[in-house]
Amino acid sequence: MMNNTILKVTNNIAERSKATREAYLKHIAELANQGKSRKSLSCGNLAHTVAACGGSKSSILDFTTLNVGIITAYNDMLSAHQPYLTYPDKIKEALANAGHSAQVAGGVPAMCDGVTQGQPGMDLSLFSRDLIAQATAIGLSHNAFDATLLLGVCDKIAPGQIIGALSFGHVPAAFIPSGPMATGISNSEKVQVRQEYAAGNVGVAALQNMECNAYHSPGTCTFYGTANTNQLVFEAMGLMLPGSAFVSPTDPLRDELTKMASLQMVKVAHGSADFRPIGQVVDEKALVNGLVALLASGGSTNHTIHMIAIAKAAGLILTWDDFDHLSDVVPQLTKMYPNGPADINAFQAAGGVPTLMKRLSELDLIHMDATPIYGQMSDYLTSPRLIDGKVAYQPAQDSTDPDVIAVNGHVFSQQGGLKLLDGNLGRGMIKISAVSEQDRYIKAPARVFESQHDVEKAYQAGELNQDIIIVVRHNGPAANGMPELHKLMPILGNVMKAGFKTALVTDGRLSGASGKVPAAIHMTPESAKGGPLSRLQDGDVIVLDAQQGTIMCESNLEARESNVTVNINEHLGAGRELFTIFRQYVSSAEAGASIL
Repeated sequence: MMNNTILKVTNNIAERSKATREAYLKHIAELANQGKSRKSLSCGNLAHTVAACGGSKSSILDFTTLNVGIITAYNDMLSAHQPYLTYPDKIKEALANAGHSAQVAGGVPAMCDGVTQGQPGMDLSLFSRDLIAQATAIGLSHNAFDATLLLGVCDKIAPGQIIGALSFGHVPAAFIPSGPMATGISNSEKVQVRQEYAAGNVGVAALQNMECNAYHSPGTCTFYGTANTNQLVFEAMGLMLPGSAFVSPTDPLRDELTKMASLQMVKVAHGSADFRPIGQVVDEKALVNGLVALLASGGSTNHTIHMIAIAKAAGLILTWDDFDHLSDVVPQLTKMYPNGPADINAFQAAGGVPTLMKRLSELDLIHMDATPIYGQMSDYLTSPRLIDGKVAYQPAQDSTDPDVIAVNGHVFSQQGGLKLLDGNLGRGMIKISAVSEQDRYIKAPARVFESQHDVEKAYQAGELNQDIIIVVRHNGPAANGMPELHKLMPILGNVMKAGFKTALVTDGRLSGASGKVPAAIHMTPESAKGGPLSRLQDGDVIVLDAQQGTIMCESNLEARESNVTVNINEHLGAGRELFTIFRQYVSSAEAGASIL
């Protein structure tokens, strides 16, 4: 029997989305009923389509064959995306051998949050998701494709690609991952050096050496941040092959899974006996399966924004309350940094996504009747192996490392990793999977800042050595694009290490790396739109109770005028001036922080 809360949340999503989902499904059904899109192209259209295709020209002109559109986020600055350089040729070869074809339909922007952390470019990071969705749609707008393969992994990139693909929801679409880099230094060493640098105890050379040893080769970064959360959640949703998320880029299995994913699109294309358009695959059951996997794994807080935007693209209405209700019944089953010392490679070695899905199935927490892009959901409880050069699936094993994936009968926490906060300071989210129980309640005076850089200056001046709640406002979507505030974590970690109680309250973001510091993030309404944070003053006493899900200020905020400041310098340079329309029209974090 499915867990009652899981069923209730799923039914609530379906019920509140009835009108929008019906309209979406009607639209994609009408497009599917028009048949193979290439048939609608004129002779001139087709000539342009095949002009540079060489040997695949005759295949594309043959309407009995399949032509797959590849949307790639390749660049060789993102470690996770560098392996994608060779993927299009591998995809084309696999399909050509089966009598079909593929073309790179388009490339999408792919910025690295690791490069832009604390830099002006970070103000474009969240906005890039919707731009990627638009770029994906532009690539597919040639209407020459029977299926879509998405080459994207990181942060806003993969969510943007799926939003764009859902605008062509009448054709099948799937992700092909690239896999994580090998493990470098330990996460505990990484945190220690960063905190020592923030405290002024080590120099920049030591910090640079550590960072280069942590991020050192092709593949995703190994901590469990947004990029790896994307992969885990999308596999749980059935949007890639089972067990494919965290296979290393250098593993021979990786190439075989890429070929297999390419050929799978033939099996689920329009006209086959098993037609699976992406708009039907992404339904309320798939969505809830992804959310359950997110919570059970202690995944990135960015998905409290991205999953709402993805749901909307499929005609579904998802809310923060859904996250909260699910978190009450979904236990934490994994420990990966920042929720524990292990990295994504240790998770994969312990059994990876198939083992996690097996546990969730045993606990009746996922919809086993959802429709994935490959096989049935029962196939997502199996792991791929390479036997005699071919991919073979075997039943998922129980966890081989109980410190990374909880074994049967055990959980790391009875509650999922996220909690909704509500009170007179607005609504926000907090990730508690790495926060110790004694730090989940704090009552302390506020110190109000407009920028993470100002917090850094105050720390260096010795002004934060007390019980204190740091408020960083005017960092929401409409203010400056809602940048991630990772500069604050080593600083606040040092404040805690000195024996003081501290927390962060902000309308900005932290993604998957908030760690041990209690952080109320995504606060809405945001301060730039007159939200409660805009009325806070230094010394106001704030009570943050993550156990009860409340965030309150003891001062009478209603009697104050809002302090809505706009720093025009934060809207200029690094391309930020080109995104004025995004800042003007972006929705709240709770509505997906989207312009679409």
